[in-house]
Amino acid sequence: MKSLIRFILLLAVPGSVVQAQITTPIIKANFGVEADLRSNFFNGLVQSGNDDWFLLPGTPGTGQFMVDTAGAASILAGYTANPNSRKLPFYRTMRYPAYSVVNNRLLVDAYFVRDYHGDDSTVFASGSNKNGMSPADWTCPESQSIPDKNEILDMMLHVRRAGPNVTDSMWMFGGISIENTTGNRYFDFEMYQTDIYYDRATRRFYNYGPDAGHTRWQFDASGNMQAPGDIILTAEYSSAALTMVEARIWIDRNDLLINPVGFNWTGSFDGANTGSQYGYAGIQPESAGAYYTGLQSGNNTWAGAFSLVLGDNSVVNTYTARQFMEFSVNLSKLGLDQAKIFGGDDCLMPFRRVIVKTRASTSFTAELKDFIAPFDFFIAPAAKIETQTPMICDTGSLSNIYVMNPIPTSIYEWSTINGHILGSDTGPSIFVDTPGVYIVKQYLQAACSMYATDTITIGSFGNCNVLARNLYDFRGTLLENLVRLNWKVLENQYARGFFLERSTDGIHYSIISFTDPLAGRAGAAAYETMDDISAVTADYLYYRVRFIETGAVQQLSPVVKFRTGISVENGIRIMPNPARDQVQVLINSATGGIAGISVYDQAGKQVYRSALTLQKGNNRIFLDCLSGKPDGLYQVVVSAGNRLLTGKVLHIK
Repeated sequence: MKSLIRFILLLAVPGSVVQAQITTPIIKANFGVEADLRSNFFNGLVQSGNDDWFLLPGTPGTGQFMVDTAGAASILAGYTANPNSRKLPFYRTMRYPAYSVVNNRLLVDAYFVRDYHGDDSTVFASGSNKNGMSPADWTCPESQSIPDKNEILDMMLHVRRAGPNVTDSMWMFGGISIENTTGNRYFDFEMYQTDIYYDRATRRFYNYGPDAGHTRWQFDASGNMQAPGDIILTAEYSSAALTMVEARIWIDRNDLLINPVGFNWTGSFDGANTGSQYGYAGIQPESAGAYYTGLQSGNNTWAGAFSLVLGDNSVVNTYTARQFMEFSVNLSKLGLDQAKIFGGDDCLMPFRRVIVKTRASTSFTAELKDFIAPFDFFIAPAAKIETQTPMICDTGSLSNIYVMNPIPTSIYEWSTINGHILGSDTGPSIFVDTPGVYIVKQYLQAACSMYATDTITIGSFGNCNVLARNLYDFRGTLLENLVRLNWKVLENQYARGFFLERSTDGIHYSIISFTDPLAGRAGAAAYETMDDISAVTADYLYYRVRFIETGAVQQLSPVVKFRTGISVENGIRIMPNPARDQVQVLINSATGGIAGISVYDQAGKQVYRSALTLQKGNNRIFLDCLSGKPDGLYQVVVSAGNRLLTGKVLHIK
């Protein structure tokens, strides 16, 4: 049987903690708090609806799991093939982008960590390491064992809101599995404002806060919070049940004389020593009501998608009774919801990094034992932008600039200092037709402050004539370690030579070969050259032809870009899109052979048709058939054997 303890801190007895026990598991913010890891499973029964850490395969229902389980099967197979891999830690983040709304709840972040076990350096050295000290003074051994009641196996953390809006309560859910299942067990979830980290080489902590190793919460004279600081949630489980949970924040001792807005002091205060100016002070809500829940697992509870590795290096699929402990905290009721404290910005979080620790006894300042090194929490990918066309002509060209790592729930706003954006200036990509500086700003939600920004400069070829009529059909094929490049000229008698130029960044080009014109050939002519890239390590390669004509007139071809190491599969892509006159058609073909390419207007009328030879791999074809055609949507169809590949391009002027 599972037993649940809910903690209610009441104002009727200042500084005291009143405990109230209930006998059934709890669902908070649609997340099951029952020391069971399964979504669509609650109170021992399969039922649709509740979210949780993992999904047991075959369980039906609308509830979702939070932890990214990519690679779980490979990890478990590795445990069998290579037992030493069981000693290695790993982590997984949330399977949804930050600030996704799932089942009408706003998901902030989630984290799963498999800790080292046995003798290692991610434990506290025997002696006087305790809460309240500066992390600068914590010491860690080169290798040391700890009692099994203090050894962390796995840890989980998740934060969400009870609804889709900033006005909904913010809930924090934590889970921890420990080797020993009897006797009392004590652990802390400590949350930092700084990017604190642990260096295994020196076995020291770095980048801690400025106030005796932490960051203090700051208040004005009226008790209003002016700046957030570090937080710690400490819990105690007996062999029978959860017996204590306490929340504390790091403050200046003098602030105990202030009546804070949002919560009350409980009266507890502990720093590095008795007379410390800074320390952790206990807090409780201003209004009565439950804001903590906690539970420990029953026997044979499923251990999740990654199973469980015990201290003796054995792998099991289920927990024993009391091995997994789970709790939840209503951060909004506790007064630690920054979105409500500091102006309604839904993207403000009360912490940046988390350390999970175990203690020797119930005392807050008891000797620290095991720990999970600091990990990032709620660090969404910051926008990074790139383009396949980093240089364009002053007029008549297009460049597509896009976010490399877009988050579906983020908002991207674009601007330019001296360029010109075509169409919409919001979204994960834009089209530009003028060289210049372009800027993107990322907002995690509409109500959030700016989260990140990035800038890119589109360079200028000058007043050029890209793909002049005498040089056309520049295309290429990438197959394994060879790039085949082809082009044609209409009037070969005017050709004086062709420089093939290559770049790894699309900006700086080097000449890699020179092709002499075909002697004695007038009129149309075709050229081909090969580039061996077996010694090139760049992820992307850019090619162009510099055509030298009579009178030293130079013309540049369009740029052909290849991404090395891409597998071959049938597909078509058109760039730029929208386009003015000229487009590139990228054709990935699993086989080579004769093919045809046709272009149709919006009425279904064929406006262009040509035969071509496809090579196996990546083919690039240039078309200028849209010149002089009306604006609108055109369909490009490539027929190769019994395959039809189609794409669409928007023609603009």
